[in-house]
Amino acid sequence: MNQTAHAAPHAGHPNQFALLGQRRFAPFFWTQFSGAANDNLFKFAFTVMVTYQLQVDWLPPSLAGLVIGALFILPFVLFSATSGQLADKWDKTRMLRFVKTLEIGIMLLAAWGFMSAQVWVLLLCTFGMGLHSTLFGPVKFAYLPQVLSERELTGGNGMVEMGTFVAILLGNVVGGLLVAVPAVGHAEVAVGCVLLAIVGRVVAQFIPSAPATDPGLKINWNPVSETWRNLVLARGNPVVFRSLLGISWMWFFGAVFLSQFPSFAKEVLHGDEHVASLLLVVFSIGIGIGSLLCEVLSRRHVEIGLVPLGAIGMSVFAIDLYFASRGLPPADGLDLAAFLALPAHWRVMTDLALLSLFAGLYSVPMYALIQMRSQPTHRARIIAANNILNALFMIASSLIAGVLLKSGFSIPEIFLAVGVANAVVAGYVFLLVPEYLLRFVAWVLSRFVYRFRVQGDDHLPVAGAAVLACNHVSFVDAVLLMAASPRPIYFLMDHRIFALPVLGTLFKLARAIPIAPQKEDPAAYEQAFERAAQVLREGDLLAIFPEGGITRDGSLQPFKAGIVKILERAGRDGLAPPVIPMALTNLWGSYFSRIELRDGEPKAMVRPFRRGLFNRVGLNVGDAMAPASVTPESLRGRIDGLLAAG
Repeated sequence: MNQTAHAAPHAGHPNQFALLGQRRFAPFFWTQFSGAANDNLFKFAFTVMVTYQLQVDWLPPSLAGLVIGALFILPFVLFSATSGQLADKWDKTRMLRFVKTLEIGIMLLAAWGFMSAQVWVLLLCTFGMGLHSTLFGPVKFAYLPQVLSERELTGGNGMVEMGTFVAILLGNVVGGLLVAVPAVGHAEVAVGCVLLAIVGRVVAQFIPSAPATDPGLKINWNPVSETWRNLVLARGNPVVFRSLLGISWMWFFGAVFLSQFPSFAKEVLHGDEHVASLLLVVFSIGIGIGSLLCEVLSRRHVEIGLVPLGAIGMSVFAIDLYFASRGLPPADGLDLAAFLALPAHWRVMTDLALLSLFAGLYSVPMYALIQMRSQPTHRARIIAANNILNALFMIASSLIAGVLLKSGFSIPEIFLAVGVANAVVAGYVFLLVPEYLLRFVAWVLSRFVYRFRVQGDDHLPVAGAAVLACNHVSFVDAVLLMAASPRPIYFLMDHRIFALPVLGTLFKLARAIPIAPQKEDPAAYEQAFERAAQVLREGDLLAIFPEGGITRDGSLQPFKAGIVKILERAGRDGLAPPVIPMALTNLWGSYFSRIELRDGEPKAMVRPFRRGLFNRVGLNVGDAMAPASVTPESLRGRIDGLLAAG
């Protein structure tokens, strides 16, 4: 992450909208907004022109939308790999300005095509705008993590996602309105496309420099071999690669709905073309709201616990859309007012709005995770691999939807099939990458069982190895620490906790490290410390509870010497991981901490919810301690001070 990102003060930016007042984000946002709007103004106006206004023997109206869509997507398949290399090799701002200059040239040619009604010229420009978007995509998503801090990344991605869908919506609406103006419609579209391109290029001039992350990269101009290399590169990080597949599935899911809106409006809802436009408006607004909600629900961290929530909502409301679409009263070409007058149609629109809202919750954290976890020198190429997969999944969605329609499926039945398939695919992804599920459990626990507040979370390192040391109050301490950290944490935990029915399974999924007393099992004791050393060697976060067990009376117990052994072993490996003292507050006496003692050992929980649901609990995070200064006594003193601070 560059200096700009580190310089961004957290307290000065209460939410993502504040980014629109900053040069590092605002010019970039409006550049990408104008590009997305221009793409869709051009494509929709061209589609309307060849569908309703021109008679072209070699491009019948029934094929026009398909051909235009295919030509626009084709460059993503052919040139994404090359564009990813260019974005890693060049200054990203230079790349953005080049792309926007290219857009002006394409739109000048398109203006002539509209004015002279030259369909072949406009088809060529469709391919050109697809190439423009192909070049822009990797730069766009690689630029954000270079100028935004981890705490701003979710909000920044949410703003970009919201802006993209609003731009798509406005581009479609304006394109449709302009091209329909009698006599001068084609000229107005031509002028509009060129003006938007010029505005985008002017705004791009104000984007600050974003230096190349791999300036020595040698470009491989063979798109086939480089595409394969990018996919292999992405697969090298399993969490990132499976997140790429998850995002591509979201595009598959969304493309099914977007492609079927016109037919769904006409054949199922019995509405006119304005009803089809309304469905697009509702869908776009839902995506925008869901994208903006991500920052609020994630407490300004990259919170992938929202992904399972999004997947659940997508399936629930896609399936309900099937039931909402059954048995609608027959009608003939309802206009907008007549359509809105029927209560049954409001359930359909509610399903669409919530389905798309949850799609926003699903996609934004995944994009942020990919940006945060990808190696900076290869980030743009990883994004390029994502674009390739997205294009392939969208093509597959069109083919599969076409096969289902030919097989006799109705449009609501296709929505039902996709909703059920989404549940199956999401479940499979979460089994492959349990981190998503674990973060979801942590997110739910920290918001709906407790009211969890974190103070000093800026002391949590965003990169590199560190040891987190915390007091041990309850059976869910580890889950709450997961909720507080944007990075995965590996826990060194008492082996007896793994025997608990639900929590034990969660900790196994989290790859927690069981440790037994040395006298009880010397081999397991040594193995636990070796695994802990491996976590630090790999640059990850290791968390321990130095008391060695859950407190028996709510007070801080004596600390054991295990942390000193961990730090000594790290020192022999040439590492000096900082120790981050942490204190969980007000947790004693809640459901997960109430225990009875038998022979001095915790055996069973009693009297649930002693202090009720939504109990306010906290986590105080202190300044890092140098490993040389850490002793059990000094660490206990620091954590005791954090407890006293409340």
